[in-house]
Amino acid sequence: MRLVLPTLLLSSFLATSVDAIVTPRPQSSKAQQAVLSADRLNTPELYLIELEPGQTRWVTEDEKWQIRRNGLNFMDITHTADLGFSSSALAVKTKIQYPKKPIFKDDLKPLLKKLSKTNMRKNLEKFTSFHTRYYKSSYGVQSAEWLYEQIESILSESGADRHGASVSKFKHPWGQPSLIASIPGQSNDTVVIGAHQDSINLFLPSILSAPGADDDGSGTVTILEALRTLLLSKNITHGDNQNTIEFHWYSAEEGGLLGSQAVFQAYEQQGRSVKAMLQQDMTGFVQRTLDAGEKESVGVITDFVDAGLTEFIKKVVDTYCDIPYILTKCGYACSDHASASKAGYPSAFVIESDFKYSDNHIHTSDDIIDYLSFDHMLQHAKLTLGLVYELAFAKF
Repeated sequence: MRLVLPTLLLSSFLATSVDAIVTPRPQSSKAQQAVLSADRLNTPELYLIELEPGQTRWVTEDEKWQIRRNGLNFMDITHTADLGFSSSALAVKTKIQYPKKPIFKDDLKPLLKKLSKTNMRKNLEKFTSFHTRYYKSSYGVQSAEWLYEQIESILSESGADRHGASVSKFKHPWGQPSLIASIPGQSNDTVVIGAHQDSINLFLPSILSAPGADDDGSGTVTILEALRTLLLSKNITHGDNQNTIEFHWYSAEEGGLLGSQAVFQAYEQQGRSVKAMLQQDMTGFVQRTLDAGEKESVGVITDFVDAGLTEFIKKVVDTYCDIPYILTKCGYACSDHASASKAGYPSAFVIESDFKYSDNHIHTSDDIIDYLSFDHMLQHAKLTLGLVYELAFAKF
């Protein structure tokens, strides 16, 4: 069923239509129950997806994967149709003023030198050893548990946990939880760094392998290494930072930004003050850029993002990275920053290259470490560390 109707009308129509289709004529109770059960078994579950703002369609799960194979992105809003419609999200907000330029070079210079490509490789080798990280699979739960343990260890070894830092599991009905590491600041204003932990093979998600080295194992270990290095700063571990810092590893991005939508729906309902959110999704593939004779660069996404935050990110790249940025676009709902934006929070997204040169091995069994550059991932780690430290002490 592929209808493009307003959500409330469509939900009402679907409920009425399904009832009309599956409800049999009056008969004995046992016979009626048997017919209903059979019909439900034969009727595929439907999901409401949003392909563009306001453009929705009911599809089966198989149709979801076909749409992804065709190169289209979407948000699965079946259970989050009200995201962005709270009174706080709809209210007219004061535009956030980001710093005019990075100012903590002296603090960051020694920290940047402690970022480790070796750590990122070791973590990614383990993370890609799971048969898949598909969010509905037992492997997806196991990989999330392993990642949780790494985050917990970083907080413990840095001593940040003794000053209020913590990691928690944001539970979802499909099994694999999203993970949230929180470092309290002097205020509840929050800076979020995100990546998605799940992977997928779009041909047979429940069966075929999906190592997901670049998508988004690379982003996962990039921000994990940025977190480890950030907590080498006593200013951060002791909670001297003005703003609260959170690192998020979302579940079920590949299913339509499901995990991040649930997280930001909860934040919106709680009235959380998120001042900035950066998504790191695919940080390691540069070969197609080099093959095209182009310079290695950080891809800064310019569509469906916050302009002010994106402008500051460009300055962070210029200050703390050894390669330039290139401006590029990825379309609607191309990663989890879209969930933050929809909830009314300023978000941005960076990727490994100009979008047209990004990794063409993703969503298959061939998304492996061999194709990745850890030198390039180090540049994304520098960007992440520089941005989060600068914004941790910003006065919004």
